[in-house]
Amino acid sequence: MKILLATDAAWIVDDVVAALSGDGVSFLVCREGRVVSQQVAAEEPDLVITDLQIGSMGGMAVTMALRLDESVGAVPHVPVLMLLDREADIHLARRSGAEGWLVKPINPLTLKRATAALLEGGTYTDGVARAKPIIGGPDPVEESHDEPTEPSDQAEDSAEEEPAPAG
Repeated sequence: MKILLATDAAWIVDDVVAALSGDGVSFLVCREGRVVSQQVAAEEPDLVITDLQIGSMGGMAVTMALRLDESVGAVPHVPVLMLLDREADIHLARRSGAEGWLVKPINPLTLKRATAALLEGGTYTDGVARAKPIIGGPDPVEESHDEPTEPSDQAEDSAEEEPAPAG
């Protein structure tokens, strides 16, 4: 397995290599976000792990560039695992097209699970908080729309067409 690690932080390189090292695993460290697509085209790694913050080009931009290059056939599809700084960054990972993300600090066991999931063609999301209900609204977990409901007579009586002014 070949992993391209895009980060300029030495401690991330140390943590990822320590957690994922083993027989048949090789690492290519790319410290410049701008050249990740070139490295993916040249090396064809099995997985890209990118830090959210890289000096020249952040993880979101790196992932979006990979997906854009993939869409025109310049690089093969490679799953991307993004390392986030905080839960508030999850929306960035979602928008970028990353298949997985972890919120730092890096837990070696979680990193192994995420890597295995992405290499099997799946996804891995860490740090996703449960949806909170809207004050005064229904609990999103308890509300169910699975069972069909029968229309009531009251609903039919109150359904009228009413003209609405435009503008």
